Amino acid sequence: MSSPADFLRLPYTPDLTEGGIQYALRSLAYSNEREGRSPYGRLRRLVANVAVEVAFRRYLSQNNIPFEVQASTPFTDRERFDVVLDDRRCDIKSFLISHREQILEIRSNPSVLLDAPALVPSDSHAGDGHSYNDLYLFAFMNGLVAASQADLQKAMAKNQPHYLTHVMPLAWRKPIHWTPLGELVLKSESEQELIVEINGQDEAREMKRVVISLAPGVKVSLHESFYSITSLHVRRLPEARLALRVESMNETHIVAPYDWSNIWVYGMDIFMVGYATYEEMSQRATLLLPNSKTFQYERTYVKNLALPVSRLKPMQKLLDAK
Repeated sequence: MSSPADFLRLPYTPDLTEGGIQYALRSLAYSNEREGRSPYGRLRRLVANVAVEVAFRRYLSQNNIPFEVQASTPFTDRERFDVVLDDRRCDIKSFLISHREQILEIRSNPSVLLDAPALVPSDSHAGDGHSYNDLYLFAFMNGLVAASQADLQKAMAKNQPHYLTHVMPLAWRKPIHWTPLGELVLKSESEQELIVEINGQDEAREMKRVVISLAPGVKVSLHESFYSITSLHVRRLPEARLALRVESMNETHIVAPYDWSNIWVYGMDIFMVGYATYEEMSQRATLLLPNSKTFQYERTYVKNLALPVSRLKPMQKLLDAK
């Protein structure tokens, strides 16, 4: 049984967000958004998830706790890796808490997490590649987001870090035919120079990144061998539209000023609240149906296995065994 005294509290540094962003952008090449849902919320959650994983590895290294890193089991994600402790694969399930009231409550009284559910999507739990000895490690990360245009403006006015990105349509990210997209033409309607970073893939499906300077109202052609274009990034919020067109497509893609979203996560701290084995989740967890309200979610979108945090094993029990 876990208690607040057993929680492992990890510090947060901005480089964790930076690493999470780079991973999240790479994930656009193979991820799928549920119909009708914006990709930006998923990107922020992924930024937070990766930040937690890196913070945990950092903790293990700083405390001389031996561990290995192995390729993760989902074959669709070749850049995902799991921590392995004593030959036991650790699948970290983390939850981003971004509501100010909840963050204040958790920081002042961590015991509120004891009644929160530790969640594992039932379809991934039932998937191939698991061992009964695998471990689920659960974490809650406190972190604000500036998702709306109003919140973004406030963050920028305070010189807070931000990362403005635009996710390209599915036809650009995952073309039906894996052939060069051809000449790429860009034009900015902004009154000042606009620096644009273009992210995509090359023929070998490796990450490809090109940075280009766009003068106001001037068409610029690129003959780079992009096979997909997944996202765009700008350092400042454009006040006018940006247009893109590739040779292999018949339509021009327009990015309006409100089409840029900030995926920076303003992390504060991380609570590793406990762990359970794969077998324990199979035997002791209850099934939580979609559209359920939980401590960490306004509503769930998939079936989950749920186990109260209070019934998890303490993290220190796992780490002391090392």
